[in-house]
Amino acid sequence: MRVLLIIGLAIAATVAVLFLPPIAQDKAYHNFADARSLLGVPNLLNVISNIPFVVVGALGVIFLLRQWPMLQGGPLIDPWERWPFLVLFAGVGLTGFGSAYYHLVPTNATLFWDRLPMTIAFMSFFTAIIAERISLRAGRRLFLPLVAAGMGSVVSWHLGELQGAGDLRFYGLIQFFPLLTIPLMLFLFPPRYTRTGDLFGVVGLYALAKIFELFDAQIFALGRLVSGHTLKHLASAMAAYWILRMLRKRSPVESFHAQESAAPLTTAPTSPICL
Repeated sequence: MRVLLIIGLAIAATVAVLFLPPIAQDKAYHNFADARSLLGVPNLLNVISNIPFVVVGALGVIFLLRQWPMLQGGPLIDPWERWPFLVLFAGVGLTGFGSAYYHLVPTNATLFWDRLPMTIAFMSFFTAIIAERISLRAGRRLFLPLVAAGMGSVVSWHLGELQGAGDLRFYGLIQFFPLLTIPLMLFLFPPRYTRTGDLFGVVGLYALAKIFELFDAQIFALGRLVSGHTLKHLASAMAAYWILRMLRKRSPVESFHAQESAAPLTTAPTSPICL
């Protein structure tokens, strides 16, 4: 029933999006509150605030390549679980480059390169939670389709923009459905690993980033030191770092670890979280 609830929510959200009218990109979106330039770099703070994405992405990739998951007590029980996190951190790093490029020349064309790696990171993280909380097998099967769906939402928007009919409905679904569903999965399904609280922290930091983005001008008006959009970049990068921090500190929950260790390596492990 818990799995059916998640599937039902996904179907309902998709159907609801289909009934919405097409959502065009607001032309005013590119008019950020802080447009100050320095040393010939336009929109300086919105550009350089993407550096943390590159740093966190690189640190995450290096950590996962060095810490090959072991079946005994590592941050990942099954070696396959490394892949969603590797792609996630690669997407985070590429988001730093794509977003910096966009903020140098804010247009719909450059915005494509900002959003594309973001959706890769969103869907990789979503898949990692599905694999950990619901079913490792489901995570394996959904990984590539979900990442492709995320990328497809941005590609379809971009192609629509080239024809004067851009539509952000599916990009919005890709961005916000995991944000709303992940906390539900954390409540409904038992953990494979410790430090579940860190996952709530990740969701909370990203929600804070969206609030900063929404109040970009109001925050900048407080003292004209930093804008909401710059703070959005920093909060989002902190959310990505919180994932890395979680991986460094967590360990398998003892009950699941015992079941994984007892299962033959040639067969799929059996546990309450497997479909």
